[in-house]
Amino acid sequence: MTAPTLLVLDADPPPRLGRLTGRARIVHADAGSLARHLPDADVLLVWDFASTAVRDAWPGEGPRPRWVHTASAGVDHLMCPALAASDTVVTNARGVFEQPIAEYVAALVLAMAKDLPRTWELQGRREWRHREGQRLAGTRACVVGSGPIGRAIARTLKALDVTTALVGRVPRTGIHGPGDLDRLLARADWVIAAAPLTEQTRHMFDTRRFGVMQPSARFVNVGRGQLVVEDALAEALAKRWIAGAALDVFEDEPLTPDSPLWQVPGLIVSPHMSGDTVGWRDDLGAQFVELYERWEAGRNLPNVVDKKRGYVPGH
Repeated sequence: MTAPTLLVLDADPPPRLGRLTGRARIVHADAGSLARHLPDADVLLVWDFASTAVRDAWPGEGPRPRWVHTASAGVDHLMCPALAASDTVVTNARGVFEQPIAEYVAALVLAMAKDLPRTWELQGRREWRHREGQRLAGTRACVVGSGPIGRAIARTLKALDVTTALVGRVPRTGIHGPGDLDRLLARADWVIAAAPLTEQTRHMFDTRRFGVMQPSARFVNVGRGQLVVEDALAEALAKRWIAGAALDVFEDEPLTPDSPLWQVPGLIVSPHMSGDTVGWRDDLGAQFVELYERWEAGRNLPNVVDKKRGYVPGH
């Protein structure tokens, strides 16, 4: 029997797939060669999860892989109408990033509440300036996105005695619907964006939404960069409509050296690293190997994405 062909859209460092030796014919591709290899592949591993090469290469003649796995939580970088309409199964890396991202959000919230960025700045100038920090317990957070990442953020903030409300696509027990969002934003001390990118969530945080928030509120985005109208956020911070913000994701990445976002007052910028802890690539590789073994055995795959919605349903 011929081994299935596993096509890997590479990034550096490549995934560790030693357990699949002899069980899969592994072919490596980059953005330039992906379209040429797609018709011969049974499985596609999108290891370069920042690339849009799949979206560009998928439409075309010939067969397409029966299964696509992306080593990321989001799938917007690879989804296109042809893939969405196909019979190809798409899975994501659900289960790897949730707790690290939740910890990162908690770190940002604590840093802003205790004014740590200012402390480090003053230390660098050898300037002794006493200030008062904010007590975190008893404050309110609104977490937008009720998937695994949003729920992990909510659990972690609740452990800090932050009263937390979750907002999802539809209201259900313990989760608010979009109709409650403005009301919750108006009361929140912390607004956390952790939603997937869909047509409904694209640019949802705009001038009007930042205007709804109270002047003492802080905003954090660890979802997708396109959730936010970045010019509107910069204006809200410059005009002190809100007290501070932190972005780990951006409309265009990497952020260029001449981007005005680097110097927006009250904005913490980080390079899309909230979910990346020591060993995270090994975790992603191990997860894919386990999924491949399930697929090879004909068993149902977990983490199957609803290609029209753009995320794994059922949460």
